[in-house]
Amino acid sequence: MSRSLFDETPLPDAPPERLAPGALLLRGFALGEAQALVQAAEQVMARAPPRHLVTPGGRTMSVGMTNCGVLGWVSSRTGYRYDRNDPLSGRPWPRMPDCFAELALRAAAQAGFAGFRPDACLINRYAPGTRLSLHQDRDEGDLSAPIVSVSLGLPAVFLFGGAQRHDRPARWHLAHGDVAVWGGASRLAFHGIAPLADGDHPSLGRQRINLTFRRAG
Repeated sequence: MSRSLFDETPLPDAPPERLAPGALLLRGFALGEAQALVQAAEQVMARAPPRHLVTPGGRTMSVGMTNCGVLGWVSSRTGYRYDRNDPLSGRPWPRMPDCFAELALRAAAQAGFAGFRPDACLINRYAPGTRLSLHQDRDEGDLSAPIVSVSLGLPAVFLFGGAQRHDRPARWHLAHGDVAVWGGASRLAFHGIAPLADGDHPSLGRQRINLTFRRAG
């Protein structure tokens, strides 16, 4: 079953698409809650504005990033890590909204990872032309827990590769409300986002928001 990239009609019977062993794409899984998710994300970003982090190698990331939950992922010249406090304000990260945690739990269960309780949510804000290079999510304390990634706003091309950076990634088109879940054999798969094409999404305009849920502690 297919749909337009801007079609926000829920598809409750859409079968999961297999990205790799232990990795599924749930088409339209978050559409029913998309408006609530966007509103909650905007409230988080008002308290902890997205910022362009610097990598240990000195490169400034093009994607704006912030966090909510007990722990937040940050990057600086000293390395990648999780912190309990926002380094810009010195205060704890905003509390993870209930609608975030509930969706992550349901999506993980749908993909075969029952009982997922995220303690960190990385919020990435993409503008047209921004990208996220291939990387692994490996800074978490619990690598047995899956990653749950929710797409909102402009469509994107999700790059999902293998355990080695040089493995050629497959290209998957993501639309508003799509959710990707990966764990098990694919937990450390390299993944990223191709440069975001310009457009005007009915709900979010010229931007894409991605919610990435992890068990970091």
